[in-house]
Amino acid sequence: MAALSLCYTSMTTSPPAPLIDRYGRTVDYLRLSITDRCDFRCLYCMAEDMVFLPRDHILSLEELYTLAQAFVALGIKKIRVTGGEPLVRKGALGLLAQLGQLPGLKELVMTTNGSQLASVAEAVKNAGVKRLNISLDTLDAGKFKAITRTGDLAQVLRGITAAQQAGFERIKINALILKNRNHEETGDLVAFAVDNGLDISFIEEMPLGVVSQHNRAEAYYSSRQIKADLTKRFALIASTEKTGGPSNYWRVANSQTRVGFISPHSDNFCSRCNRVRLTAEGRLLLCLGNEHSVDLKHIIRSHPGDSALLRQTIIAAMAIKPEKHEFNLHEHPVILRHMNMTGG
Repeated sequence: MAALSLCYTSMTTSPPAPLIDRYGRTVDYLRLSITDRCDFRCLYCMAEDMVFLPRDHILSLEELYTLAQAFVALGIKKIRVTGGEPLVRKGALGLLAQLGQLPGLKELVMTTNGSQLASVAEAVKNAGVKRLNISLDTLDAGKFKAITRTGDLAQVLRGITAAQQAGFERIKINALILKNRNHEETGDLVAFAVDNGLDISFIEEMPLGVVSQHNRAEAYYSSRQIKADLTKRFALIASTEKTGGPSNYWRVANSQTRVGFISPHSDNFCSRCNRVRLTAEGRLLLCLGNEHSVDLKHIIRSHPGDSALLRQTIIAAMAIKPEKHEFNLHEHPVILRHMNMTGG
């Protein structure tokens, strides 16, 4: 489905309405992609010979900040900065510092592959980022290289250590699990999290973009299977804790570690969706698994300085937020954009 067009009206002088979609869900969480580029080429995220967007198609740092301001003014309480890999973007630390000072923003967090953290973790923390999600699918250096195509496990582990030393409120490992590639490592990954005082979430693969190195239906390993595997090794205690995202959490007994499950297939979470995504090229995606979107880059470049129009456009966009995604692992992907184009 092509990006949808909307009719825009001028803002009134009354306070803006909260971001509530047509299904009554309040949107208070923005995932903000600041680049489509990455120093890894994870096989489930992008093509090996990925073609990235031309530089002039990407939002400038000033435009990213302007859009973030507008969202916070409309009730967004949490911003997660994503990519690609956000820390490869020149000027990323300065933008993080600006975002961290936005009045009304309760939490600034970031998702990273960890490759840059060894040198910048403390600066990221000082910029105002409270929590980190770090992608780590395996503790085997050979498998890590195979999954990321270009990554170095030792470099990421050094980054995790640096992040721990920097003193973030919490650090969480994100692990995407594929059958016969890393599914047998879930217990070792939880043990690593427990030993290091980290949280961990296991993710079911989402069919975004065409991939060539595995069949998604055959590689699917459900959250229920992962949990069954883990209960053979750990005592998991059900938890009602939430962090604003889609993870359902369990606590590992006698530890501070929470184990989360992000289950778009086996336990659909759309009914409680509270988030939207802004891509690095300025598309406001209303759903991860649909193409319903609004071109906010066009608004800010065609009407510079018109904050009223920008805010009204964002409010109007809530009317096209879909009820749910329609992922099907057995069909050719309906969503052709890869995850790096989507924004983490």
